[in-house]
Amino acid sequence: MPVVRANSIEIYYEVQGTGEPLVLIPYLAADQACYAFQVAEYAKRFTCYTVDLRGAGLSAKPEGTYTTELFADDIAAFMQAAGIPAAHVSGLSLGAATGMWLAAKYPSLVKTLSLHSGWTVTDPYVRVVVEGWRTMAEALGSVTEMIIQGIFPWCFTPEMYASRPEYVDALAEFVRGRPIPPVDVFLRQSDAVLSHDATAILGQIQAPAQVTFGRHDAVTSTRFAAPLTEAIKDTELVVFEDCAHAPIYENVEEFNARTLAFLMRHSRLEVTGRGKP
Repeated sequence: MPVVRANSIEIYYEVQGTGEPLVLIPYLAADQACYAFQVAEYAKRFTCYTVDLRGAGLSAKPEGTYTTELFADDIAAFMQAAGIPAAHVSGLSLGAATGMWLAAKYPSLVKTLSLHSGWTVTDPYVRVVVEGWRTMAEALGSVTEMIIQGIFPWCFTPEMYASRPEYVDALAEFVRGRPIPPVDVFLRQSDAVLSHDATAILGQIQAPAQVTFGRHDAVTSTRFAAPLTEAIKDTELVVFEDCAHAPIYENVEEFNARTLAFLMRHSRLEVTGRGKP
């Protein structure tokens, strides 16, 4: 099992594909397998490194205060330990928040930055939503069931629940089969969400960035589009019209096509003419 010691903790990761390195950072409470539907396509063009964040999956779950900046420090140390001099970096939600800090603090490590369902600073709306998840996790005594009962309805549109209930059930079973953190560790991870504030460092990001949202996302809605695209120098904005917080599951085909097109436009293979658009 691939594990490296980085930033004083053990970090678990998996590698698939060939090509330029692409580091995928998971969202809250998720392990690296959360990008299974993307890696299947991305790995045809890129070497995909999927990483378990501190407190999730098979990575270490130490005590202490977790922040998105600390997660970024972990990813930077992971890249050094794994021998990755620079990579395309992609993340959704908490993964996007972590990516902002990584690109700002360690610009030489980040070739491109893909920010999906991200947010600049935790506002009162994000705070009340996440605090509700924390309350539910403690009441249920299960982060797994909290994700399915509490987080899923924010991730998917009502239309998906109505028209594809078997798909929602399959995603729920997928979550039940993954190594989900215990409640106390989830609370530490969600502390990082509650304290996230990247407003002062977004202007330091040098990498070309793709910023995406689901049109029906409420928690990290398009209210964050202008703050992100105006602060980061080189950005392109994509809105998935039929999705909520998790286009990676709700419209896999369009999400993969649009995000892979961005990555390929900025890859060495595309620039030198050896890759396909």
